[in-house]
Amino acid sequence: MTHSLTKNHVHSTKRVGILGGGTAGATIAIRLAALGLDTYLFEKNKSLIDGPPMCHLHAGGNLYREIPDEDCVALLKQCIDILRLYPYTIDVRPTVFAVPTRDEGLPEDLLPRLDILTEAYRDLIAQDANNKVLGDPEDYYQLYSHEQLIELSERHQVAVPSTVDEWMIPVAKYLDLNKVKFPLIVVQEYGWNIFRLAASAQLALEGYEHAHVFTDTQVKQVMPVDCENCSNADHHVTKWRIDYQQTFSQQATHAEPESIEVDYLINACGFRTGVIDDMVGVKVTRMVEFKSSYITHWDNAGGQIPEIIVYGSRGTPEGMAQLTPYPGGYFQIHGMSKFITLFDDGLVASSKDSAQPKLPPQYVHYIEDGWDKAPLQARSQQAIDYVAEFVPTFHSARTVGNALYGGQQIPGQDDTLRVADVSLYSNIRYARAENVKASSTLIAADQIVDELTTLGLIDNDTPANRNRYAHEWPYLVHNDSLIIDEVARVLAEERGFPLAMANVNHGIREKTLDDLSPDEA
Repeated sequence: MTHSLTKNHVHSTKRVGILGGGTAGATIAIRLAALGLDTYLFEKNKSLIDGPPMCHLHAGGNLYREIPDEDCVALLKQCIDILRLYPYTIDVRPTVFAVPTRDEGLPEDLLPRLDILTEAYRDLIAQDANNKVLGDPEDYYQLYSHEQLIELSERHQVAVPSTVDEWMIPVAKYLDLNKVKFPLIVVQEYGWNIFRLAASAQLALEGYEHAHVFTDTQVKQVMPVDCENCSNADHHVTKWRIDYQQTFSQQATHAEPESIEVDYLINACGFRTGVIDDMVGVKVTRMVEFKSSYITHWDNAGGQIPEIIVYGSRGTPEGMAQLTPYPGGYFQIHGMSKFITLFDDGLVASSKDSAQPKLPPQYVHYIEDGWDKAPLQARSQQAIDYVAEFVPTFHSARTVGNALYGGQQIPGQDDTLRVADVSLYSNIRYARAENVKASSTLIAADQIVDELTTLGLIDNDTPANRNRYAHEWPYLVHNDSLIIDEVARVLAEERGFPLAMANVNHGIREKTLDDLSPDEA
């Protein structure tokens, strides 16, 4: 995917430089390249979107009891939006939420929010029928009583469930019903696959002549080219120079750094955004958190099961437990305590001297070089034991020697923040993506488009811009789930994960298109 850039590159359109090829950088690049901007995307890793763990599309944010209702509605809208850009990344299956008996909360506490979300989903469908990607609004959530689960536990498990009742049979059989409060809540929050997301972004960008993707590339420095009143806090920059070095060749250490000038600079470096802020000279307060989820294999599920989440207070020994299914008997586990997903010294803040929080070297080593085997094995086993407290037969699961992990940026000083998108610095033509959740990246791209329009770098109300809001993305015309499968499997293998994890059990695109097609007479 790496392009070469000649020194005498002739260009007539405006150029935008995007630093970082995670979900934010890749999504923003798709959005801008579609508008005809020459878009230069720089990523230090071998492939795009290879970052912190994701598990399911937070289509309503029901995972987070502590955030306000309006943030949950925002998450619902963002998730539907991003799903329509990346439909082949979704695994259609419900998410089951249980409040444990040890918890002070009650399932009923969550019902007013769920009703708000159901109504918001209904409104979004009224605005655009193609927003109906999570099934019928009436089915957005359902409740299951103790009596219903006892009855379901006596039924034969279905290998490939097709109704919510069938999805709930393995929950009724395997969840320790003595350790949870009732009702259980089942929500249409689907699985979201990072390998398929990376594949989709790669294929989308390959289709745009204005998209120039530099993977295996280290950005060494960014500098203002023409700066008015640079010593003044209210200075103005109209061009930036990006110095970069490609690292994929054997002669990488001897390669000369190259440079490119751009008319607008976007910092999408994820947990490293502070490094670029320091180069640009922007003061900002933020935190970074190192987090990990663990990959396990369980032979005894008896078929496909939904995602199961048991609520808990974040960071305590009784933090949330989360069991996320993949094809082939693989499961991803989060345990929101400091001996599984969180780390004692894993949350760090910026200082008055630097916008970049400093993670302990051990976690930087994990991110850049991979986990050391012994601590990875120990945490993976602790994760299995943690889930097995509520799903006893999960004790038979086995570790597979890999994890999904990375640093997550959190703007400001609130570590419960889950909804954030972008900060804009108009006077210096600079934007910083601040996506705590990958689902907000398309909204961030829209805000940058509005800013570029205001600055006169692109025209307003073009056909390409209208296509975005109709979700007419060219790559969806030329690619299907089989091509996504193929690229996702290559990425999973390159990253050391089981090939089965690149697949989904139930793809959404064909199902959604069928639902939206009028019945034949």
